[in-house]
Amino acid sequence: MIAREQIWRRESLVELSSVGARYRRSWRPPEPRRAMVVVHGYAEHIGRYDEMAMYFASRGYAVHAYDQVGHGRTKGPRGHVDRFDRLVEELARFIELVGLEHPELPVTLVGHSMGGLVVAATAAFQKPAVSEIVVSGALLQLGGEDSGLRQSLSLGLAKILAAVVPRVAVATGLDPQGISRDPDVVRRYREDPLIEDRMSMSFAAGMSRMVAATRCAASAIDRPILVLHGRDDPICPVDGSRSLFAGLKPEIAQRSRLEIYPELRHEIFQEPERECVWEDMIQFIEDE
Repeated sequence: MIAREQIWRRESLVELSSVGARYRRSWRPPEPRRAMVVVHGYAEHIGRYDEMAMYFASRGYAVHAYDQVGHGRTKGPRGHVDRFDRLVEELARFIELVGLEHPELPVTLVGHSMGGLVVAATAAFQKPAVSEIVVSGALLQLGGEDSGLRQSLSLGLAKILAAVVPRVAVATGLDPQGISRDPDVVRRYREDPLIEDRMSMSFAAGMSRMVAATRCAASAIDRPILVLHGRDDPICPVDGSRSLFAGLKPEIAQRSRLEIYPELRHEIFQEPERECVWEDMIQFIEDE
């Protein structure tokens, strides 16, 4: 185990496309033996992954992440992107940069919630140079009108309005109680000044299209994937994860795993059992 004081935590900006820099953070042990790229979800930021990143860094992983467009400390309108494909393209570029920094190390790609959607889409459509993939509570299915992202935001209407008023944003109505059974996690989420529950019409319409495209492209994923989901997740339906796993090619499915955790809600990396989840991840990654 590597002591916390030996881990180098660095903040910087990274250019991933021609439209502006992204806020980046890394957690590096003295002599890393693996690398990990972490992709956050909607209405959050990479600072919420500090505990998880330190857990993996203390076990020899060089962890890298960035605030996606419209989020956290990355500059620009909150909850807006001109086209959702940009998130996939920028992740592919970030993976390339991490690979250049660690040319001899295997890279694990991890994504949560909307970040899980971006990770799955990148894996299917961009074929990044990673060893394995982990998705947590991935947004791979849109719920009914009274659940998850559709509480206040009509994705059907967003598709129409995106062509007329792409930057107009509305609250999605996400209930913070659904993220974790830990009241302190919910309190910190509510009080976090970097979290803003707003989504533009362009963002919503593009996200909806990407969900549909990725669900149909599971067979294009050519790396082992660990699919994690809390059974009591009220934000992203667990059936989306089941569908992704069922769509894998048999030879990839044999090397992959689907894990549904009873009682856990949306953010399994923020639940009281989070270290058990991280241990499952390490077992999957290092058994590969």
